[in-house]
Amino acid sequence: MKKNCGRSPWTKSEVRTHQAVISGKLAPTLVIQNATYLNHGVKAWRTANIWISGDRIVYVGPEMPEQADAYHDATGQYIVPGYIEPHAHPFQLYNPASLAKFAAERGTSTLVNDNMLLLLEPTEQAFAQVEALADLPTSMYWWARLDAQTELDADSISIDNRRIQAWLKHPQVIQAGELTGWPRLSQGDDELLHWMQDAIKLGKPIEGHFPGASAKTLTKMALYGVTSDHEAMTVEEAMTRLELGYTTTIRYSSIRPDLPDIFKGLVEAGLTQFDKVLVTTDGSTPSFYKAGMMDETIRLMLEAGIPVEEAYRIASYNAARHFNLDHLLGSIAPGRIAHLNFLEAKDAPTPVAVLARGTWVRQADIPCYPAEALDAVYALMPRSEVQVSLTEQDFSFSMPVGLEMVNSVIMKLYQVEHDTSVPVLPTGCDESFLMLLDREGKWRLNTVLKNFATQVGGLVSSYSISGDILMIGKSKRDMQVAFDRMKAFGGGIVLVEDGEVIAEVPLTLMGQTSDLPLEDLIVQETALREALFERGYAFEDPVYTLLFLASTHLPYVRITPQGIYEVLRKKVLFPAILR
Repeated sequence: MKKNCGRSPWTKSEVRTHQAVISGKLAPTLVIQNATYLNHGVKAWRTANIWISGDRIVYVGPEMPEQADAYHDATGQYIVPGYIEPHAHPFQLYNPASLAKFAAERGTSTLVNDNMLLLLEPTEQAFAQVEALADLPTSMYWWARLDAQTELDADSISIDNRRIQAWLKHPQVIQAGELTGWPRLSQGDDELLHWMQDAIKLGKPIEGHFPGASAKTLTKMALYGVTSDHEAMTVEEAMTRLELGYTTTIRYSSIRPDLPDIFKGLVEAGLTQFDKVLVTTDGSTPSFYKAGMMDETIRLMLEAGIPVEEAYRIASYNAARHFNLDHLLGSIAPGRIAHLNFLEAKDAPTPVAVLARGTWVRQADIPCYPAEALDAVYALMPRSEVQVSLTEQDFSFSMPVGLEMVNSVIMKLYQVEHDTSVPVLPTGCDESFLMLLDREGKWRLNTVLKNFATQVGGLVSSYSISGDILMIGKSKRDMQVAFDRMKAFGGGIVLVEDGEVIAEVPLTLMGQTSDLPLEDLIVQETALREALFERGYAFEDPVYTLLFLASTHLPYVRITPQGIYEVLRKKVLFPAILR
């Protein structure tokens, strides 16, 4: 039986079964005895017995059934609702299934996911994956993006009304956004406004993406219907959003680890009302998750002085209520999905046991996520194949301007300083060859990237916001070797120096994600990061650089399938070349 967990996930026969359990006609599938649990209704700890039928909590109170299929004595443990990650990007080298497993085994049993990569697939194929993921023990929900974050070429899938409406109406989609294309509203884009109004009519909140926004801009966006934002980078920005009525999500991510300072500042400012505060790890790259996911954000909130009960509420109930899902998620009460975390102490948020939809995914501190639950998902994820080959002409770099890195993700225009006709750029210089190559080989864009690294021979990545192939390096030969290695995998990230592979991350699913467990992927990505740092990469996260080089929601210039693109003027400065 499918566990599709939309807004009303249980069939009439299942509801009758739950009633029969309460009436004593059927046995619960599991009873948690002597449970000291956090009751979000009164924001206090209570002791009770918890009856579970299938994936649902059916009773919380002092009584015991005459019999049950299984029992768990929780004496000495503390039980809190499963954590909710409200802003996941499940394609950051890992894939939605591997992230779902990793997250749930550490207590984050609900993910609200970016649909970016699926949005660029045929809708029927994408929805087949969404529906297979809905059968996992992890509750998997989705956003409906309203733009593609980059300027796609003419042959790409169109982000049109039909596609957007299909996503908005899907039962697993619970919000619209994140709204990276919001400047279009001020420019009179009524189609975008129409989609936003349709989301509101469907009862689905709209999430903004407003880095550095003024109070005036935030006010305008609220009038358009936006109700939340995750881009506060300071205490002042967080307070402004809260004062304007926004649900404000504080980040602890690999490029924006702001959470500790912001929560410390909020406490020092005397804030006591946290009902409209959420937390997120914002699609961090794999190695960042070594310390945990939402359990780590709770630990950091506690260190910042947030009361224990409030910290768990922020990481569960607040998110459920924001998404209008508090009748299903975020608390331990009758009618809720059986997501339960068992803790050794109230201030130890990493669970020693986890129930996800009534299924044990961690017991006695040992992960036990059912492997068979993932098989159907992986069967639907397209394997990748790179068919394009490179020629000598592809390594012609004559562009007079290039991109200069300001940080991991911000780029500005600059005049190229070195002769790019040479096979190898000078050792120690801060310029690298940069190519964006169409995944089908129809076009390419050749320029130069400044400040990426001083010693990278060749780095090739099929991982990018547009799904096209990025090539960066000082040696055209090393770039060719790295490309050939990446092609052999069908996709991936490969670093080559002097003709030898230094580090590699095969991405065999769609050329964007790995099919490895996240624990193994962490090892690969850590080796790649360390190798790049050793070779002069000086910013926070090289994987985010690869992802966002083509992303037009960030300033100031980007490389896109159309060409070098100036974001503010929405203008192609130098077009891509047809091959």
